[in-house]
Order: sequence, then structure tokens, then C-alpha cells
Amino acid sequence: MAEEEKTVRDGDIDQCDFICVHENVVNQVLKAMPKEQQLMDLADFFKIFGDPTRIRILYVLSQSQMCVCDIANLLSMGQSAISHQLRVLKQMRLVKFKREGKTVFYSLADGHIQTILAQGMEHISE
Repeated sequence: MAEEEKTVRDGDIDQCDFICVHENVVNQVLKAMPKEQQLMDLADFFKIFGDPTRIRILYVLSQSQMCVCDIANLLSMGQSAISHQLRVLKQMRLVKFKREGKTVFYSLADGHIQTILAQGMEHISE
């Protein structure tokens, strides 16, 4: 077994043996790099997916639009807890709502959210 392979398998951190900056690659990546605020917004976006309750709500809404009562019943949670999480999801523009009489129905904001969920599920299933 090559020494490099052994080092990686043992969990050691691989480092260059000498300092050599590949300026053409670094410059190319710098040009493509999003602005700092965009990266912060992206990090905030992915933080939303770090909460199991929000993931459950998003998955439910990927199957059908539902009102708070239905989501609370389905997830065996209180309506106030669901409403709180829906508020967070609305602020991040992951869900949208429409009012029909006295009932408010929630659904995913767009197909991107369903794609993110599907790709995440595919990734963890590998």
C-alpha cells in the first residue's frame, strides 16, 4: 500500500510537503467565488435544513399542501410548534401559503426545495 493511501486511511491530515501555490487555479477559483454576503446567506439557508422538525415539515409539504392542523396531527406536535417552524421556513422563502376562508394552506415555495430534499435523501441512501 502506498504511503499516501495509508495516511488518508489512518485519518491523518494530508499536507503538502512544500509550499507551492498554483496561482492559475487560485485565481480562477477567486473569480468564480461568490461574494461574502452570498456565502453567509447560503450558510443560513442550509442551517434551516439542520432542524429535524423543519425537515419533517418540508417533507410533508413536498407530498401535499396542508394546513397547520393537518401538519400538527401528522407529526404528533402542537399547532404552536408547527406555526413557529412554518414562520421560520416562510422567512427563508422555503414555504408559501394561501388563505381559503379561515384556513391557511402551506406548500413548498418552489421546485428547488423538493429537489434539495430529494438529492439529500438520495445522498444519505447511498
